[in-house]
Amino acid sequence: MTADDFNTITDSLWEILLEVFKVTQGYHIAAMASLLTALICASEKSANIARACKREEELFQLLIEEKKGPDKNKKFVQDFKTLADVIIQEVIKNDIAEKFPELAPHIAGEESNKFENSLGETIAVKVCKTEQETAELLGKVLDGNLKAAGLLAKCIHESVHSDGPDLQKLTIDIPIDTIGIWVDPIDSTNQYIKGQLEDKFKDGIHTHGLKSAAVLIGVFDRNSGQPIMGVINIPFHEVDPNLRWRGKYYWGISYKDINIHSVPKQNPAHDQLSIVMSSSEKESIKAALAPFCGERMYYACGAGYKGLCTILGLVDAYVVTEDTTFKWDTCAPHAILKSLGGGFVNLVKTLSQPKDGDRGGFPELQYARPDEGAKQADKWANTGGFVAYRSREQLETIINALCLTADTYL
Repeated sequence: MTADDFNTITDSLWEILLEVFKVTQGYHIAAMASLLTALICASEKSANIARACKREEELFQLLIEEKKGPDKNKKFVQDFKTLADVIIQEVIKNDIAEKFPELAPHIAGEESNKFENSLGETIAVKVCKTEQETAELLGKVLDGNLKAAGLLAKCIHESVHSDGPDLQKLTIDIPIDTIGIWVDPIDSTNQYIKGQLEDKFKDGIHTHGLKSAAVLIGVFDRNSGQPIMGVINIPFHEVDPNLRWRGKYYWGISYKDINIHSVPKQNPAHDQLSIVMSSSEKESIKAALAPFCGERMYYACGAGYKGLCTILGLVDAYVVTEDTTFKWDTCAPHAILKSLGGGFVNLVKTLSQPKDGDRGGFPELQYARPDEGAKQADKWANTGGFVAYRSREQLETIINALCLTADTYL
């Protein structure tokens, strides 16, 4: 036996012993490609459901229930929960948990799975073992509309596959025991409900409409709270030759020394800073940033969509000063932006740092711990606002500009 043969055998034995140790210690791992594939497939099935619900206007009107009490988002006069929201969230949870049972207790989202029909009956929506059982359950929610329930059940139980070649590059494993998942089943729900199409838009950015609706699935490390994987699916990306909606998804991974993504080549940089925000943002914030942006200050709906605009290079940054976004809104875009070298920093914490000398590291948003001082509905809010950025230089320009108005909201 040669020395090389001996070393090869030794290395193999160590690999076997390591795997035995992981099993005996309850250390569960999964191929990152398998987990990402599961997220993508869940997002694609979710997009199918969202489109199915929009195809039948009469059906869609049945799917709307106004949120009340502590579930109501303080940003809107009317905030809606749809059955599509609830179904999509439960489908994502079910499909991922089927492949990775250890993750089941650690998948959370925006919506409660309780839905009230016209008879006042409160029903827990879930994915049943069979398509027929799911259809029967949904029939109760839809006041006996078995045709509609059957259509939704078929979408829920259909098989969706994704074997994109990019996933073959992923060869690293990830410990399942240390990760959690945030789900926003349909971000920008109000725009999804209204169903408007925006014919005129500026520089590729839609201010409102169906194109701002998104399915968001973000993975984070439960120890560090940092995002490590994200999928954004736009169900209404474009209309195909048959006048039917077709979607598009984007993904990104930032884990240890791995930073990869599916984002296409970025647009050339502009000399002038570009920012997207909500049209309801404070006037003092708009005024502080206007000198740096000029005509390149944009307004849009949906936290996920505004995050995607930053990811795609349509803008340099996305600014929020209110506490109106939540962990499920930002986890997925944060992970993708991080894989591109950017991130999401807590605005108030950043502005509270010493203004003289080197600021040091900017405090990134984290996803594992709630805001203990907040009310129940706001405990998972991104308290203090944030700046989603593409480069450190651009971030510093924005922070320096906002320092002048910090006393208006710190």
